[in-house]
Amino acid sequence: MAVILPVLDKSPVWAEDCFIAPNATIVGDVTMGHHCSVWFNAVIRGDVNAITIGNYSNIQDGAVIHATYKKASTTIGNRVSVGHNAIVHGCILHDHVLVGMGAIVMDNVVVESYCIIAAGSLVLEHTKCESGYIYAGTPAKKIKPITEEQRALLNYLPDNYVMYSDWFK
Repeated sequence: MAVILPVLDKSPVWAEDCFIAPNATIVGDVTMGHHCSVWFNAVIRGDVNAITIGNYSNIQDGAVIHATYKKASTTIGNRVSVGHNAIVHGCILHDHVLVGMGAIVMDNVVVESYCIIAAGSLVLEHTKCESGYIYAGTPAKKIKPITEEQRALLNYLPDNYVMYSDWFK
């Protein structure tokens, strides 16, 4: 059974149509919209600041979502995919974003809509990732515009995760 805990009288809240894996951990001031999924071994820790996740977003296996005490909350928009073992910390991810496997997005980063953060990338504090581009590397840099195929991926990938989560309900 998933670990769902209040912290300082703030409890996680999510829509009934969300999927939460049995070994996921969600604590504190966490709010999730409709059709979200939190996968195996993912941790969403709203203990030190608020975490808000929009509709149709998925937090994949082993990902960690956290924030910074009194400084940086975390906001994840609609139709966002946070890849396996990624870390999203004290930042803003707008709609239709993919954070690749093992990527790290640090405090006060803003990732605009229709961006891809490549697998294994490190997005340093205070970086602004411009809409329509792929960011890759350590530290992450703007590499090239996303293709129409990649834009389509950002549109349909969240629907795939809704379908996958239905297999477990």
